[in-house]
Order: sequence, then C-alpha cells, then structure tokens
Amino acid sequence: MIENDIEQLRQDVTLALESDNTISLSSILNAINAAQISHLLDSLPPPQRDLIWPQIAPGILGEVLLETGDEIRDSKLRELSSDEIAGIIESLPDVDDQADIILSLPTEKLANTLHTLDAHKRQKLESVLSYHQDTAGGLMNIDQITIRADVSLDVVLRYLRIRGEMPDHTDQLFVTDRYDHYLGALYLGDLLTNDPDDRVKDIMRTDIAAMHAHISDTEVAREFQSYDLISAPIVDEEHKLIGRITIDDVVDVIRDEGEHSLMSMAGLSDDEDMFSPALISARRRGIWLGINLLTAFLAAGVIGIFENILEQVVALAILITIVPSMGGIAGSQTLTLVIRGLALGQLGSSNYRSLIKKEITVGILNGLLWALVVSTFSILWFENFNIGAIIGFALVVNLIAGAFAGAVIPIFLRQIGVDPAIAGGVVLTTVTDVVGIVAFLGLATLVFG
Repeated sequence: MIENDIEQLRQDVTLALESDNTISLSSILNAINAAQISHLLDSLPPPQRDLIWPQIAPGILGEVLLETGDEIRDSKLRELSSDEIAGIIESLPDVDDQADIILSLPTEKLANTLHTLDAHKRQKLESVLSYHQDTAGGLMNIDQITIRADVSLDVVLRYLRIRGEMPDHTDQLFVTDRYDHYLGALYLGDLLTNDPDDRVKDIMRTDIAAMHAHISDTEVAREFQSYDLISAPIVDEEHKLIGRITIDDVVDVIRDEGEHSLMSMAGLSDDEDMFSPALISARRRGIWLGINLLTAFLAAGVIGIFENILEQVVALAILITIVPSMGGIAGSQTLTLVIRGLALGQLGSSNYRSLIKKEITVGILNGLLWALVVSTFSILWFENFNIGAIIGFALVVNLIAGAFAGAVIPIFLRQIGVDPAIAGGVVLTTVTDVVGIVAFLGLATLVFG
C-alpha cells in the first residue's frame, strides 16, 4: 500500500473504533491482508490494538503476529492461553514460522504449548528449534521435495502430478542419495525443457553448494544476494539434507538487520514499540542519556581546564562549539560507512588499513577546505588573524581525528564483542569533543596565554 492508502486505512479504522462500529471494523479488517493488519497494530496505541484484536479472523492470527513488531507479538502471546497459541501455530503452514512463534513464548507457556501439539508436528518443530534462531538451521523450513539421481525426468514429473502441490517458493528439487546426503539440484526449468527420458543425474546441477545449518543468518543473506538465489538447501554436519531456506525468510533477515542498525544508532532496542508505555520507554532511553551525560561532563571538564583563556578571549567561547561539531559529523560519516561494511562482510583484516588511510586522507582534504572557510570568516568577524589560524588548525586536527576514530572504533568494538551500532556513536562523540576542545583551546593557550 502507498502512504496515502495506509493513512486512509488508519483513519477509517480509527473512525470505526471511535464510533464503536464493530461491523464496519470487521468489514475493513476482512478486506485487507495480514501484513496490512499488522501494520495497523504497529501504528496504533495499545487501547485501539486491544479493540482490533478480537475482530481479526482466527485463521490469519498467526500471520499477523509474524508481521508485527517483537514487543507487540510478545505482549499478545502473554495474554493468550496455551491452547489458543497452539491453534495459531497449527494455522501456520511453514515450520520455520511456527518456530518463530514458539521462540517468542514466555518460558512458562513454552512447554505447555508444545505438549498440546500432535507428535508429528512437535517432532518437526523440535528439528528446527534445535538450532539457534539466528542461524541457517533456525531459518530453514523442512518442507522440501527430494528426488533420486538415477530416475528419469518423466518419473519426476509423474511424482509431482501425484503429489498435487509444491511448497511455496520452490524453484528447484533437491537430489539426494539413499542416506539423504545432498548431491545437487534439479531446476524446474531444466525439468520442463529437457527430454523426459533423460536421467536426473545427467541434468541436475552439482555446482549449487548447500549451506551448513550453523552458519549465521547474515551469511545466509549474503549468499542469497551474491548468487541471486530463490531457495537454498541446508545440510547438517554429515552433509545430510535437513531443510531449505527461501527468499521470503532472507528478506525478513535483511529487514531485521536494517532495523537493528537504524535503532541501535539511537540506542534503541530492535523491538521498540512506538506506542509502548512512556515509563518503559523513558527507562530504556534513560540509560543511554545517562551515558551521554557522563561524556558531556568529561567534555565540560576539559573546557574547565582552559577557563582562564576563555575569560581573556571571549571570541574563543563564541567559536568553541564549531570544532567538536564538525569533527563529530565527519566521524559519524566514517562510522556509518564502516558499520555498513562490517555488516555486509565487505570489511576485514585484509583491508582495514586501506580504509583507514583513505578516511584519514578524506579528513585531511575536508579539514583543509573547511579550515580555510572558517578561518577566513573568523578573521573577518573578529578582525584577529590569530583567532582564524587557531580555529583553522583545530578543525584540521579534529576532522582527521574524527575520520580515524570513525574507522577504528567500530573495528575495535567488534573485536571485543560489543555491537558498534549501539556503542560506536557515544564513543565517537567523546573522542571528537575532547580532541576538538583540546586542539582549539590548547593552541589558544599557547598563543594568548
């Protein structure tokens, strides 16, 4: 839906809720799909969500929960009984989607819900749940079509007709031996365009490598992007085929990675609910505000060291914010670039130094350019050449420092196991503030002191 349609839908739902018109509300919800209902739940306050929820068709509750934000999904699952949750799980056709719901359950409901499922469904779920949710095994769906290499294409076609339907996003059939070891893949296009008497082993592709179940979901997304995959086979330690990953799951991974990077840069959780209670939001954000306050006091303490020179030369107090601000912007540009490179796997030990050299060069060039601009402006404003020279020198120093810090900080944080998207900005701000102030006021002290 385009933005105007989304806003119109939200207005229609709000009007139906305000007028207590459940018939109109049900009509609206029945006319839209699960993703659109999820969008509504995400964009409306909790009281309105509670009124919408009972009007959603039971058959799509699972799809709706999968599309909503984590915080909203967790909240709804806490309110539902184990039997209701089991019904929602049963309505989802894909095991990987069922596993996502199971993993969102509070501990006290997890065991009860699993026991309400039939043995076959529970066994399939447990095969996915045995892998971490952020791995290929946690993403995979165990519904795939396997064939043998020594049969003809005609036999495969007759088998597919008897089967009657194929799993969603099926673009290839996986070839295995009698022990379920993965051998290769037969694309549906090759199946339909070759002689029915040809053998699978003569047509199948053996260059399509299977992914190991324990690789990270980020690596999975990277493989799909690199090779333009629609689906991919997943194998265990013995190279036995245990499932497949499809493009819809990878799109979710890419979306989650993007949300994580965006929210973390502001110190927010990935599953932050836009309409979560003010007290909860205040507590979450207050932690990072407190950390930022500590760094601000550090910068203020550095300024305090140069109190005497600030009293003597008022112009310095007027210009003091320029240098840290410019360094912070320059550093943030580099920081964002490096975090992106780390996330996409484009940055590693083999090219760290090249990137750092390049960013320092950029810092020097921008530093010289803007130092000339700011120096000229300062000289004309205060009619003092020394003021212009001081701020120009400090700008060059801080833009270089910002570029270097922006390149090194995320690499260092990644090595010590800290998410650079969360902590990088706070550390960078501290560095550029302190270096900028020391460079500016330190040189001013030497000149005017």
